[in-house]
Amino acid sequence: MGFSASHVLVKLVFIMIFVGVVSAQLSTNYYSKSCPKLFPTVKSVVQSAIWKEKRMGASLLRLHFHDCFVNGCDGSILLDDTPSFTGEKRATPNFRSARGFDVVDDIKSAVEKACPGVVSCADILAITARDSVQIDQVGCVKLGRRDARTASQGAANNSIPPPTSSLSRLVSLFNAAGLSARDMVALSGSHTIGQARCTSFRARIYNETNNLDSSLGTSRRSNCPRPAGRGDDNLAPLDIQSPNAFNNHYYNNLINRKGLLHSDQQLFNGGSADSIVRQYSRNPNLFYSDFAAAMIKMGDNKPLTGSSGEIRKNCRRPN
Repeated sequence: MGFSASHVLVKLVFIMIFVGVVSAQLSTNYYSKSCPKLFPTVKSVVQSAIWKEKRMGASLLRLHFHDCFVNGCDGSILLDDTPSFTGEKRATPNFRSARGFDVVDDIKSAVEKACPGVVSCADILAITARDSVQIDQVGCVKLGRRDARTASQGAANNSIPPPTSSLSRLVSLFNAAGLSARDMVALSGSHTIGQARCTSFRARIYNETNNLDSSLGTSRRSNCPRPAGRGDDNLAPLDIQSPNAFNNHYYNNLINRKGLLHSDQQLFNGGSADSIVRQYSRNPNLFYSDFAAAMIKMGDNKPLTGSSGEIRKNCRRPN
């Protein structure tokens, strides 16, 4: 993928934080005896998927985010609909945009061959998210989650921040997931990689002018026509500077009014988050450190442990 030298620091930060912070419920060595080959097994599949399609790293990272925001990090986003519940895949924030499920299936299959019935799908998402940010580092991640037996489309619609969110709404939704405003700004930096569908930014490029760089608006309107239904699936990079590299350019974009989503630009629009955006734009090391810490906090959000939930054999359906 061509990672920059700054990724060395990202890797070191992840190692220090993942190893140094252990919750009472999750452990960095949870599978050390029951599945010793877990990390290289996951890494191999993730690496292969990203080499085939650079965008996949962002997609896999997003799956972990959208999973943790809905009743905790429990793998519920991976469940298909059943006669007893409508899953989260068809919720508005995920429908026709959440992707990477086939890659997770491949990872689960490989892990099951290495250690059958041991590793949860929720933990696979956590490891996959970490490997999607810095793919050539195994490191340690806090594990021990179990999988939900059900999912909630309604909870996904109400809990996952939509791209139309105001700053106050973003803070509120992140607080509900146990995350601070600073965590929110740091985790939003994941938008330094990946792309968004026209439907997610159409309203911004046509209706917002005071906080939108004119050249960005012009270029995006050329590939995202105004009538709804036309070009809805056309894609644009969330970070116009380096869409395939994990760095702090996202924050420079915001300062230059080049945030693609309305919710992105809300982080730098004369509000309380402006100072944090400036800090991250000037100090990439601070961003990497805060991003890693916020990822840990998000991964600790209401995990199922002990006898709760189950270890799914197939991530798409309950046992």
